[in-house]
Amino acid sequence: MKNKNGSIFSTSPFLRNPMVLARDCDPEPISGSLVIGNYCHDVLHRDGRIIGETLGGATAFISNVLDSLSPSPTCYISKVGADFSYSVSHPPLVSASSLTTLFHAYFPDSLSYAGYHGDRVLKRVQACDPIYPSDLPDLKERFEFGLAVGVAGEIAIETLDRLLELCRVVFVDVQGLIRSFDPEDGTVELVPLKSTPYFKLLPKISFLKVSSEEAPFVDIEEARKWSCVVVTEGKDGCRVYWRDGELHVAPFHAKQVDPTGAGDSFFGGFVVGLLWGLTVPDAALLGNSLGSVTVGHVGVPKFDQIMLENLKQVLESMAAAQKGSDANDALFNFQKSSRHDEFQATLQEIVKPKTCIKLSNGEIDTSVKLGNGEIDEATVVT
Repeated sequence: MKNKNGSIFSTSPFLRNPMVLARDCDPEPISGSLVIGNYCHDVLHRDGRIIGETLGGATAFISNVLDSLSPSPTCYISKVGADFSYSVSHPPLVSASSLTTLFHAYFPDSLSYAGYHGDRVLKRVQACDPIYPSDLPDLKERFEFGLAVGVAGEIAIETLDRLLELCRVVFVDVQGLIRSFDPEDGTVELVPLKSTPYFKLLPKISFLKVSSEEAPFVDIEEARKWSCVVVTEGKDGCRVYWRDGELHVAPFHAKQVDPTGAGDSFFGGFVVGLLWGLTVPDAALLGNSLGSVTVGHVGVPKFDQIMLENLKQVLESMAAAQKGSDANDALFNFQKSSRHDEFQATLQEIVKPKTCIKLSNGEIDTSVKLGNGEIDEATVVT
C-alpha cells in the first residue's frame, strides 16, 4: 500500500490502519525510542501514617525496564522542579517556575474501597509544568517507537501530536489522557476518553494501554477499531483487543507489597518485547512477568542482574527464531508463537521466588535467589 507520496506501508493482515504506523513523511525511522512523561515524588500512607517515600512517575518504572532490556537506545523527556529529590540515569528538564509533581497514595485497611485505583486513594498534591512540544527533540529523522506515559496531566494534546510526528509507532498509557484532579484536594478521578480532546488522535495511536479500572472510561469497542488496546488485569494477567479479535494472556504469581508502577513495568516489558521482534501475545507475557516482579517492591524495583541476564538470553533466542520475518508483521501479529507456552514457562522460572538454602554455617547460599534479587525469609529452608 502507498501513501500520496508513494511511500510503501506494510500490507500485513494485522495492520488495520496504516495511519497508526506512519504519517505522510519519510518512513525511514532512526533506531531507538522516545519516552515522554514526568518523574514524580510518591508518598505512601497506610493506617494514618507514612509507610514510604519513593521516586514515582511512569517514566521511572518504564526506564528501569527499557534501560535493562531494550535492544536499542531510548531518549527520555521528563520535567521536575528544583526540589527533585532523586538521582536518575536520565536527567530531566528542571522547571524554574514549579515544584516536582507530588502524589500521595492512601492505602485503606480493607480493599473494599471501590474508587479509581480500588486498592488506594490517589491525590495529586502538586503538579510540575507540562511537557511542551518545544521540549521534544527537533529532528528530521524519526524514532522507531514513541511512548506517552503521563501521570499528572503533563502531556498536552499538542505535545502528543508532536510525538506522533516524531515516531513511527506510538504507544500511549490512557491514564495520562483521562485523569482529572479535584481542585480542592487533588483526588484523582477519571473522565471518558470521548470527552477529551485526545480522542480525535486515537486513529494515529498504535497501542493503547488501559487498566481494568480505566477500561469503562475508554469504550474498548470503539477504541479497538483504531488501535490495539491492552487491558491490564492485575493478578489475572492482561487482555488484548484489536479490530478482529481478542485474547487473554496469562498472569504470573506474585506476592503484592505495593502495586504502584506494576502497570508501568508491564508497559515497559511489552514494548521491549516488540522491540525484540516478539509477537503481541509473547510481548504481553514479558510485560506480565515484569509487572509481577514490581509488585513485590515499594517503589521502583532494583532488578537482579542474574534475572536480567537470563531474560536477555531468552529474548535473543526468541528474536533469532523470528529472524527473517517482516518487522511490521511481527508488530501486529496477534497469534501466539509456536514457542508461546515454552516462553511462559521459562519466564515463570526466571522471575518466580526460588527457595534459598541456609548453609550449616548460617549463611545464605546466594547461588539461588528470588527473581527480584532479595532473600525472602519465608522461603529459607534450614
